[in-house]
Amino acid sequence: MNICEHCGYHLNMSSSDRIELFIDPDTWEPMDEDMVSMDPIEIHSEEEPYRHRIYFYQIKTGLTDAVQTGVGRLNSIPIAIGIMDFQFMGGSMGSVVGEKIARLIEYATNRFLPVIIVCASGGARMQEGSLSLMQMAKISSASYDYQSNKKLFYVSILTSPTIGGVTASFFVNL
Repeated sequence: MNICEHCGYHLNMSSSDRIELFIDPDTWEPMDEDMVSMDPIEIHSEEEPYRHRIYFYQIKTGLTDAVQTGVGRLNSIPIAIGIMDFQFMGGSMGSVVGEKIARLIEYATNRFLPVIIVCASGGARMQEGSLSLMQMAKISSASYDYQSNKKLFYVSILTSPTIGGVTASFFVNL
């Protein structure tokens, strides 16, 4: 159950663990798996280039970025779900994370699917500057159409750790 036997503390879960927990077996269909971050503003760090950091986390987690999106069934009900992974750069939202979540919401809107977003994020990805901040507006726009215009079922789950302004893009239209 991901709870420490000695202290009762809830342990962190990866996005893959959450998919296994939420989605009925053999129904998971990932979306936009091949979408990867580039170095859009060419940050020149003395420590390491941004693209090396992304590659490190891709190897470490087996993910292409800090969110997995897709469709599946939850208790036999078809749903669209996006699950952020704090193990990938603190679940920070960059261009790929924002694009994948916006596409997921648009896909669900067109197919009248319920949407679940599981947020585990440390905030916007500073290595992408204002491009990462624009993702929150993109998600809010897709979410607004989904919730206000189409009146579809939307659930946002905040997990630990979740901090920063990224959470605003998941609650702005409630």
